[in-house]
Order: sequence, then structure tokens, then C-alpha cells
Amino acid sequence: MKKIGILGGAFNPPHIGHLLIAEYVRDELILDEVWFVPTYESPHKENTTVSAKHRLAMLKCAIKDHPHFFIHTIEIDRKGKSYTIDTIRTFTKDFPTYEFFFIIGADMVEYLPNWKDVDELFELITFVGVKRHEFTLQTSYPILTVEIPKINISSTLVRERLKKNRSITYLVPNAVENYIKENHLYGH
Repeated sequence: MKKIGILGGAFNPPHIGHLLIAEYVRDELILDEVWFVPTYESPHKENTTVSAKHRLAMLKCAIKDHPHFFIHTIEIDRKGKSYTIDTIRTFTKDFPTYEFFFIIGADMVEYLPNWKDVDELFELITFVGVKRHEFTLQTSYPILTVEIPKINISSTLVRERLKKNRSITYLVPNAVENYIKENHLYGH
């Protein structure tokens, strides 16, 4: 049975923190692969200013050299808002012999009671919570936790630095930084 980590998000843009989380969880839980699942439109966040096409291209740049990282475009292909339950129902139907581990930050752990069909989700997958600097991992739901090095990088931080024409070197992979510059994203 393959063990698959799923890391969803807007990836607006993808940054080193995303990769660090994916790799630490992969290594700690001895996962075969981590699937990055970019949203077309997140139900938890405001609309993104960068198209799904660009976010997908940046994500491809970010993970291209990692042999265990893959992208699934199920939510981009679906268009509109995507809910985790719809994606997981599809994955468990299409890959019935796989075991899925859904990776979330502590900010999302606190928000779990508000997720659509959250009780069904817990029947289908295992949630893995990773600590974020300003959040705790307290919940009544059964989740695995993985300790990662404290790294306070977010897509918001990257976008804010770009708006101020500040460096994002070492916050994102070089290929992502180059893609942002070449395509004049985030006001750069």
C-alpha cells in the first residue's frame, strides 16, 4: 500500500516553507510521495491575484528536482471553489489501495470544525498537523503531529516583499523567483 501525503493550498506563490513541510512530513511518516494540490479558488481565502495557470507553473518550478513530489491538478481542473472532501472522495475512489495523509498547518487545525463534512474526512484520511509560529495544535480531532524547524515564511510575506520591491531570495526556490520576475507577477 502506497502512503501519500497531500499538501493543498493556493501556493500564491510556493515558497521554501511549503517544501520544508512536505519533506519533513514525508521523511517522518515514511511516505512514498507527497502530492501538491493547488486550488483554483480556496473556500477559506479571498480570491488570489495570480491566475491558477501561473501558480501551477511556479509550483512545477518549485518541485521539479524532488523525486517524491508530484502535482495533482484536480482542484484547478474542477474550477471554482474546491472543498477538501470532494478531492479526497475522488482520490479514495480512484486510488483505493492508497493511504492518504492530509498535511495542514496549525492555523488550519484550529479551523477544522468549520470544514465541510469534516467527520467524513476523518474516516477517509489521516490528518497531519505541523506547527506554525503563531498557532497551537490543539483540537479535539485525532491528528498526527510532525515537528518541523521553525520557519516563519508565508506566501503573504513573499507577496508583501515583492510589492515593496524587496528581495525574496532564499524565501522561494530560485526557479520560482525567476518565474515571478520573467512574468512580472505580484507587481514586480
